Amino acid sequence: MNHEYSKPELYGSHNNLQSDCESCFGLCCASLPFAASVDFAIDKAAGQPCHNLQADFRCGVHNNLRELGFRGCTVYDCFGAGQKVSHVTYGGRDWRQAPATAKQMFEVFPIMRQLHELLWYLNEALTLQPARPIHDKLQLAYDETERLTLLRPDSLLELDAAAHRAEVNTLLLQTSELVRAEAQRRHKVPQGRQKKFTRGADLIGAKLKGADIRCANLRGAYLIAADLRDADLRSADLIGADFRDADLRGANLTESLFLTQSQLNAAKGDVNTKLPHSLIHPSHWLGA
Repeated sequence: MNHEYSKPELYGSHNNLQSDCESCFGLCCASLPFAASVDFAIDKAAGQPCHNLQADFRCGVHNNLRELGFRGCTVYDCFGAGQKVSHVTYGGRDWRQAPATAKQMFEVFPIMRQLHELLWYLNEALTLQPARPIHDKLQLAYDETERLTLLRPDSLLELDAAAHRAEVNTLLLQTSELVRAEAQRRHKVPQGRQKKFTRGADLIGAKLKGADIRCANLRGAYLIAADLRDADLRSADLIGADFRDADLRGANLTESLFLTQSQLNAAKGDVNTKLPHSLIHPSHWLGA
């Protein structure tokens, strides 16, 4: 799936965590399923190449994805897993040249994507000063995750990715608690002020214009279509938060934790939305 934004700078120097569609065999366009909905114009089964995928593995309607009903393609990010599978795991042999590899390659890709997403979060965690007490553990987790990405295809398919993700998530949660506690002291945010802004909170359509949500734990929160105009989300943990159609115009997301480009691409915003330096304003945002 082709993206509508240019490559941002990462927190660190790990450019292999940036998706590069030009170096991928169209894996997300072939391996992943989707259903006709507000995000996709058609049904597509897993392992069935999208009819818009061209012979060179580029999208034939890249410039008109939103207008043609493929908004879901514009918010997807593989964190660099596509090119890793294409040129490292399979050594540059694409599934059209070697059809016998197609089924396995399509099954490996989602696993690699999970690992690369974890690398993205761990990479960010390693740059956060308040998390220095656990930096050794974070580095070990990063190195182990990177090692797993280099496994052979059959070993990747046998990997218990969910168990590894759970182990890494424990460290990411510890990172979040350390960083948010330090930010609470620095910003003098009263303890208990953010009780309604909790992990997994149902804030669908919530009216939060101008809300002070600093240092909140919004991991996995449902913020679909929430009004977050001018809200202050500095140092809030946003890992896995659902921002589909959330209005972020004028919101302050600087210093927010574990925010990804795909979350922003699913939301609405404008040039006044303040972002972490590693992310950019999507082109479909007002004034962007």
